[in-house]
Amino acid sequence: MKSKIGQSEQINSSKVSLPNYIVIEGPIGIGKTTLTLQLAREFGTETLLEDSSVNPFLEDFYKDRVSSALPTQLYFLFQRLQQLQEMRQVDIFKKIFISDFFIQKDPLFAGVNLNNHEYHLYQQVFSNVIRDLPKPDLVVYLQASTKTLFNRVKKRGRVIEKEVEFEYLEEINDAYTQYFYHYAETPLLIVNTDRVDFAENKSDFFSLAQLISKIKKGRHYYNPMPLN
Repeated sequence: MKSKIGQSEQINSSKVSLPNYIVIEGPIGIGKTTLTLQLAREFGTETLLEDSSVNPFLEDFYKDRVSSALPTQLYFLFQRLQQLQEMRQVDIFKKIFISDFFIQKDPLFAGVNLNNHEYHLYQQVFSNVIRDLPKPDLVVYLQASTKTLFNRVKKRGRVIEKEVEFEYLEEINDAYTQYFYHYAETPLLIVNTDRVDFAENKSDFFSLAQLISKIKKGRHYYNPMPLN
């Protein structure tokens, strides 16, 4: 699908009705947080943001995934859980939330990073703590080739990610592809970001925002093409 909104056009955010709870998901380096913040600024919504900088195990994880995978995974799980529990204290029918994480897909990373015994333990914890958590009204899955992801990770130059290997990103990217290929729990929008930067291309951003506002059910695809 090619964007049909001209470069100078914008949408009237006051007339756009977004779903109450939107999740922006995708692998490392895809731009989840950037798009979440961009949507929140445009539409004045609340955000739920993962803060990887406070995970005390993450730096060791990138240096040695085998020994640090389980505490890293559990820390992220409980961090996300706390934010969702806090969201439940607010009337979600009066406020719109956009999140850059989808807690229900956490086992995806666990399956890649943990050994069999660790994964069994993690699954026991996970299956207990996610009971009765709210489900999104829409999941937006941002996808790109592993080459694109690797280039974006290197470009943003986070010190903590300097050890991230292409092979690891490829494994994570493949796991995301498999997960969302079978995913059918909520409405889903799959967005190809290989050739577009929503932070830079306002036309494609507004086109995506309009599409998000219209989706009520089912699986949808958006493949923006760069405007010449």
